[in-house]
Amino acid sequence: MGKIMKDIIHANGIDIGIYTQDFENEFISLTDIARYKSDDPTAVIQNWMRNRDVIEFIGLWEKLHNSDFKPLEFEGFKKQAGANAFTMSPKKWIEATDAIGIVSKAGRYGGTYAHSDIAMSFATWISPEFQLYIMKDYRRLKTDENSRLSLNWNLNREISKLNYRIHTDAIKETLIPPELTPVQVAYSYANEADLLNVVLFGKTAKQWKEENPTVRGNMRDEGTLNQLLVLANLESYNAVLINQGKSQKERMELLRQLAVQQLQTLETVSLDNLSKLGIEMEKK
Repeated sequence: MGKIMKDIIHANGIDIGIYTQDFENEFISLTDIARYKSDDPTAVIQNWMRNRDVIEFIGLWEKLHNSDFKPLEFEGFKKQAGANAFTMSPKKWIEATDAIGIVSKAGRYGGTYAHSDIAMSFATWISPEFQLYIMKDYRRLKTDENSRLSLNWNLNREISKLNYRIHTDAIKETLIPPELTPVQVAYSYANEADLLNVVLFGKTAKQWKEENPTVRGNMRDEGTLNQLLVLANLESYNAVLINQGKSQKERMELLRQLAVQQLQTLETVSLDNLSKLGIEMEKK
């Protein structure tokens, strides 16, 4: 399982949680959506799942996306759905059919979640008007992501990652004596990364996270295009300074001078040529 990343949709005054493990399939909280209708969201979700149309819809979704889905159990539920005696819950559905489109989660972000395809259908059942509020902010969220992950941003984020490898190799060869434990080695890497964070962003990664507990990713993921360009250069320059035997204090001063100089320069330079270059690379 990958690391769970969480976000929030703000729909008509109600906060609705979203999480993803792969940045492709997003799961939206049915529990939060159900609170628009009742203070007992569990009962609302179970009532929704009693409907024959709902069982057919979520069963078809599973057939299209889940190779381990159990069709015989699904057919049994479909025949019973709609009858007065029929009951259904997320747990019962998941355990009987090996469904993946609806998930029950425990812990801090607990509740019932569903893939965005299913969640939007549930929201429409709750209230077509409320579903429109959800869609509006969901689209806003996706637009923000697309903007942040545009070709220019992503290109320079990758440049930064490549330079980080050069940077960490220099630390390993120059700053870390063989007698250090693995824990101490890891701490040295983090310390050097935070040196660059302080030079460029004015704070450590921990300080930034404490100030932004709900933001997905880290401060470098939230960096501007100019900051990421400078970061790539700082990582390369820091590797050179490390190999020259400069102390951390000396390096911090030199890196700060470079960061200020380059950021000031970038503010006066148009990035139109970089955009054109990215488009040409994409065509190839």
